[in-house]
Amino acid sequence: MSASRSGAHGRVLLILPCWNEGAAIAKVLGEIKRLDAAYDTLVVDDGSVDDTFKTASALSPCVRLAHNLGIGGAVQTGIQYAHRHGYDFCIQIDGDGQHPPDQIAVLLAAHRAAPANILIGSRYLSRDSFQSTFARRLGSGLIAYAIRLLFGGAVVTDPTSGMRLMDRRAMAFFTQAYPHDYPEPISLAWALRHGLTLREHAVRMRGREQGSSSIKGLKVMAYMLRVVFYIACSRLQRKSPA
Repeated sequence: MSASRSGAHGRVLLILPCWNEGAAIAKVLGEIKRLDAAYDTLVVDDGSVDDTFKTASALSPCVRLAHNLGIGGAVQTGIQYAHRHGYDFCIQIDGDGQHPPDQIAVLLAAHRAAPANILIGSRYLSRDSFQSTFARRLGSGLIAYAIRLLFGGAVVTDPTSGMRLMDRRAMAFFTQAYPHDYPEPISLAWALRHGLTLREHAVRMRGREQGSSSIKGLKVMAYMLRVVFYIACSRLQRKSPA
């Protein structure tokens, strides 16, 4: 690991969870490098069977998990690394190219203007962004309504967004506990249940350039209904999920 850099926002680690993203990860890392910003990167290869690790490790520090843990396990690995090494912020972005790296500065500036423990990059606060399918938007709306209903009116428009910034307090919490199933929305429920603050800011996103999502058609609504159930269970928990 090369010496980390500190910019105007402190030390920032970009966490890029990947599973079989060998065709996309080099382009994403190239975009980040061209920003010439004081960001460190950590690619977490979640047991890929393609050349993700070989490609990524030539361009960035890279952790290779021995087995596929799922997105939750990969992200928590990055969070633990960021917390252990004293980063001020970690920012999760997908390794498939859906999250333009130039939007990282947008999140950091938004946090400086109005800090929160978790800042979510929302594709639904602006029309100048990829909007996903109708079924996914409907499902996201259902999840957002459940969060608002169960957690004191917390307003979230894009609960499944995988682009998010976390500060030291959020990192400390998620180092101990992070959901492996449906991690993006469930982690928000856990955070709210334990007093962390969160808000959103508009970011621009792109459509997937390589491959396709494993959640399609009727699976989308089944996924969303299960998420709502787990959010309700999270609200009833008395102790930390850890």
